[in-house]
Amino acid sequence: MRFKDIAGQIDVANHLTEIIDSGRVSHAQLFLGQAEDGALAMAWAYVQYLCCTHRQHYPEGALRADSCGECPECKRIQSLMHPDLHFIFPTATTTRVKDKPSSDDFGEEFMEFMKERGGRGSIEEWLQKLDIENKQAIINVRDASLVEQNLALKSYGGGWKMVLIWMPERMNTECANKLLKTLEEPTGQTLLLMVGESEERLLPTIRSRVQTVRLNRVERTSTEEAGMFAALLVEWLRLLFKLRMRELSGVVEKLAALGREKQRQFLAYTLGVMRSCFLHSAAGMDCHIGSGDEKFDAMFPNMVTTNNIEMIDSALNEALYAISRNANPKIAFMQLSFSMSKALKKR
Repeated sequence: MRFKDIAGQIDVANHLTEIIDSGRVSHAQLFLGQAEDGALAMAWAYVQYLCCTHRQHYPEGALRADSCGECPECKRIQSLMHPDLHFIFPTATTTRVKDKPSSDDFGEEFMEFMKERGGRGSIEEWLQKLDIENKQAIINVRDASLVEQNLALKSYGGGWKMVLIWMPERMNTECANKLLKTLEEPTGQTLLLMVGESEERLLPTIRSRVQTVRLNRVERTSTEEAGMFAALLVEWLRLLFKLRMRELSGVVEKLAALGREKQRQFLAYTLGVMRSCFLHSAAGMDCHIGSGDEKFDAMFPNMVTTNNIEMIDSALNEALYAISRNANPKIAFMQLSFSMSKALKKR
């Protein structure tokens, strides 16, 4: 997972990479955000950047830095198979694990869950995956013992020892109290990274011992808005192939008139469409743009390939960042149009 893959969080990513680059990494952190905000994805990208041996820096881009995605450390984190990265998450008894469940019992399922949803899965989806929707899943004292054991181990590569705790607000009191010792007496190059949705549901003693990072709220697109965005997206994309400036200016005017929050939603929606198109062309997965133009919906996904997806992703994220920073929307969308036109012609 790389920061560039997380829509609407460039300023958060820049803050995090700056802290890592400066060497001021806190041993206990809490990332707060809803599933759709990408809090778990952000934690995934964070540990990948922390471990990356060839970090990339972009002096002229909206995103200041990112992991390379290619070094052995990045590949281990991307596959969630890094020996120094451990996961703790809510569990309950199931038909397979009938007594005293812990995160160790469901490691494979959790890694599948993260990969399937790109780090954006909700607690409800997790419980559904385990078929325990009607049970109260918690993080128990056995999980706190796992944290102690994992952080006590010698680092595989001499680097960071990392434990990611998802949904820490589901820790029971016994677990939280046992975890306090680890928070108060950290050993060198250890990272305890919590990812949750509700700060208020954490014990005050836990909250006071972690450095909190709050993600930006990413609004969901309603069905009605998705239909409007699809039609506008297709109108805009058609013009990018020939760069008909008069017509393109008209579409840019429409985008500029949406209002800043709707502009952010449109860009986030477009990012999602482009990634679906790439998965279609690269892996044959279904892609339904839903514009109402069946011919366009069938043909366009093949335009997004391994040759241009990074350019497309970068252009959209930079536009999203610019709009979030109150840039002139007409300038931002016209610049985006030129960048997208160039990228689509590189297919």
